[in-house]
Amino acid sequence: MRLQLLPSTFEENGTASARQHLTSFVIDDCVAFDAGSLAMASSRVQKEQIRDIVLSHAHLDHIAGLPLFLDDLFASLTEPVRIYAEAEVVKVLERDIFNWSVYPRFSELTNANGSVMEYRCFEPGAEFKVRHLNVQTVSVNHKVPSSGFIVSDDSSKFALTGDTASMSEFWNVVNKIDDLSAVLVECAFPDELEELAHISHHLTPSSLQRELAKFKRGNCPIYVANLKPAYYEKTAAQIAALGIANLSLLEVGRIYEW
Repeated sequence: MRLQLLPSTFEENGTASARQHLTSFVIDDCVAFDAGSLAMASSRVQKEQIRDIVLSHAHLDHIAGLPLFLDDLFASLTEPVRIYAEAEVVKVLERDIFNWSVYPRFSELTNANGSVMEYRCFEPGAEFKVRHLNVQTVSVNHKVPSSGFIVSDDSSKFALTGDTASMSEFWNVVNKIDDLSAVLVECAFPDELEELAHISHHLTPSSLQRELAKFKRGNCPIYVANLKPAYYEKTAAQIAALGIANLSLLEVGRIYEW
């Protein structure tokens, strides 16, 4: 299994910045988890192959690229793009994004080959197949309904928290997995903004450390993502200061293979 965090923010010289505003993970060039920069940063091959998008929640940094991705592909689609999400997320998309005022309602549109988008709703805790991947959803603790995921194929398995604050169910599920290849966890704010993190249901380095104390697979690689770009350097330094050997920042654009 290959995973890539797509870039979304760039330096003055055009290179991808470590300070990212949007979140999109692509697996094996054909399945996306969240769509923050999917239209803007996916490769030609990824655009040709991605027809399945799994959404963790409906916040803008995780869905911003979805309307444009559908727009780019509209005429060329020979099958609908399938959007996997909780019913509440679909409700937000239809009410607030695909409402004809902000952007067209693609669920009502067809091209010469038929429908261009369809929703596949899942319940919290559901398990389902997406292409060659098995996906197990786990409710996490965010300000809006939000899911973490356990994603596996025939050879590897990783866990993704998505946006979250302190949680228990996620770790209860993950601790039962013997052959976990990696955990991807968020850490949005530095410790100085603990109150804001609490209000918005995000983690800081200190609360991340408390969360990782619940994780019983101590030798498993842990990658941190979703650092707020305005505080990236400070948050990254505080994460490094935790001194956790198997903990590192997820690198933008790098292809991780398990």
